[in-house]
Amino acid sequence: MKELLFTGAGTALVTPFDKSGNIAWDEIEKLVEYQIESGIDALIACGTTGEAATMTSEEHLKTIDFIIQKSKGRVPVIAGTGSNDTQFCVELSLQAKKLGADGLLLVTPYYNKTSQKGLVESFNYIADSVQMPCILYNVPGRTGCNILPETYYELSKNPYVVATKEANGDTVSVAKTAAMCGDELTIYSGEDNQTLPIMALGGKGVISVFSNALPGKMHELTAAMLKDDLPVARKLNNEYFDLMNGFFMDVNPIPIKEALFQMGLISTNRCRMPLTTMTENGKAQLLALLKKHAVL
Repeated sequence: MKELLFTGAGTALVTPFDKSGNIAWDEIEKLVEYQIESGIDALIACGTTGEAATMTSEEHLKTIDFIIQKSKGRVPVIAGTGSNDTQFCVELSLQAKKLGADGLLLVTPYYNKTSQKGLVESFNYIADSVQMPCILYNVPGRTGCNILPETYYELSKNPYVVATKEANGDTVSVAKTAAMCGDELTIYSGEDNQTLPIMALGGKGVISVFSNALPGKMHELTAAMLKDDLPVARKLNNEYFDLMNGFFMDVNPIPIKEALFQMGLISTNRCRMPLTTMTENGKAQLLALLKKHAVL
């Protein structure tokens, strides 16, 4: 069995911006402390939720470094370094390794996409080049590129490909991947509302958007599943299922940033363009959910 980077709930951390659009470093520190004090199991820096696609390389690496430094080894920090340019991904990943990241999150190539053969060759090349734990990220709704179970099986033979963040919404495919790869590939849910079924199939946790707002609750849900306490996990899942979905009523991370702003955890709800703020109707729906769950 390969090394587990973490079990439980890992937060795909947002990147707060100030009114001028610059990274709000003091607010990142505040979020890191909130997450760790609430019992989160890992932090993911500069993923989709962190708006890495709008960052310069300097901002990207500085953000990873800042989160590593503020975490102080209390939880694993996984750096999002995926790209549709394999060589650039290697260069960014090697820099993240030097900064002390515990692992890497590597999204499938987007826009140019690739074949299943290309996925095997590209991910193996990255993993062999960086020689550190790599979590693949399968989110075909954003990338247009889906990792098949047979491809996972081939990639699981690489000692540095340790896990996947699975967000293809297909539990049958996840079940097949789990059956084919066994302990050679850890599966994390990449969608909050799929956490319970994926963990029921043997997954070890979730890389979560929801836990930006409620890290303790997602930790509790995953901890219950890891202990095979289905009644507790089901109760939490059913209680917060509407809010999990509510955080995706607009393009991620727009709603979760609005929620964190309303909670007073960040000072603006700003995303970098082309992302914008929610419509007034969307805000009203989200606020109703936050009030229902006594989040505010």
